[in-house]
Amino acid sequence: METSLRARVRAGDPDAFRQLFDEYASVVYRHAVRLTGDWAMADDIVSLTFLEAWRLRERLFPGDDSPRPWLLGIATNVTRNTARAARRHQAALARLPPPGPVPDFADEVAQRLADTEELAAAQRALRTMRRGEREVFTLCVWEGLDAATAAEALGVAVGTVRARLSRARKRLRKLTELELIGGTDGNGGTSGTGGTGGNRGMGGNQGAGHGTGHDTVQRATTAGQIPGSRHQAARSTQEKKP
Repeated sequence: METSLRARVRAGDPDAFRQLFDEYASVVYRHAVRLTGDWAMADDIVSLTFLEAWRLRERLFPGDDSPRPWLLGIATNVTRNTARAARRHQAALARLPPPGPVPDFADEVAQRLADTEELAAAQRALRTMRRGEREVFTLCVWEGLDAATAAEALGVAVGTVRARLSRARKRLRKLTELELIGGTDGNGGTSGTGGTGGNRGMGGNQGAGHGTGHDTVQRATTAGQIPGSRHQAARSTQEKKP
């Protein structure tokens, strides 16, 4: 009988781990982008996740089940640690003298504005949630895991996952209602002439590039459809053996 991928990874088989990376690097990348809203940081999280997966490979239970929940759980923990390290780094930078002027690179990043705006809309919605709710929302809504599998990935009870997901959905519904009546701009502010996410002016015309509350929640739900990532274009730097 053919040995399962889980068992081969657990045994430290390099070819099996290469296969694990090839099959799941893009999954981990999308999850990291959704959690952080940062394309570059997501690349780092993919690398750290698979380093951790190799280090913790003996904790992967043997069997024929997909290792996806196990990898997403590691990626979630790596994201937490990376966020804490980033905050410490920013605090250190804040103590440095202000930098000099830098060149304007707007033309070089213009082609990514559309994707960035979609991701920013999702992040505005996610910022209304607590960390645990964000993690459950990304796993259950964007990654499509059921409550039991998400609970396994996060190391919490199934009831905890369901409760957090329920609270996250309530927060999104409330955000929709507030934006539809012009109560907030998605960032907790008041809509108005200078608003960034609500209606603009007395005429009720939508702000350019943002739309209504329905748009915000729709983006929060669908912005997880990350366009072809670098990990999909080149999943591994090593070619498989013939």
